[in-house]
This record gives sequence, C-alpha cells and structure tokens, in this order.
Amino acid sequence: MEEKMNTMYRLTFEWAHILEKSRIYQYTELLYSPWTLIWKNILYGTARGLGIALGFTFFAATIIYVLQVLGALNLPIIGDYIADIVRIVQRQLEFK
Repeated sequence: MEEKMNTMYRLTFEWAHILEKSRIYQYTELLYSPWTLIWKNILYGTARGLGIALGFTFFAATIIYVLQVLGALNLPIIGDYIADIVRIVQRQLEFK
C-alpha cells in the first residue's frame, strides 16, 4: 500500500511540475481578463507588422543595390535585363 502511495505521489508531483512548466496558470488568468488579452494581441500584432515592414524594406533595398552593382558591370545579356529592372523601379519611385 505504501509503495502505491509513493508512486501516486511521484506521478502527481511530476504532473504538477509539467503543468507549472507549461504556464497553464498564466494562460487561464489571461483568459479571464479579456482587456489584457486584447491589449497584448494589439501590441504583438503591431510589433510583428513593424518587423515585417522593416525586414522587407531592408531586403528590397539590398536587392536593388545588388542589381545596380550588377548593372554597372555591363554584362552582355544580364546587364540589360537588370538595367531595365532598375529603371522601372526608379521610375516608380519618382512617381510617388
């Protein structure tokens, strides 16, 4: 009987430890306070959108810079194609 109690205590302790690691308590508290949940989602969404915008801007600027460098090399076929792309992008930027 004592062995069963020790086994049961050990299993209960392990489950409590697993639940504590999963932060289930904080999650249930968050579900009972909807304004906190809404505020955190707005904040996280704004941060994610800003990160995507900055990342895409950096990526696009790098690609345009590389295309301009490749266009300056005057490669026979690729250089003309890249120069056309750079001209189109610059023209679009001038209209805005």
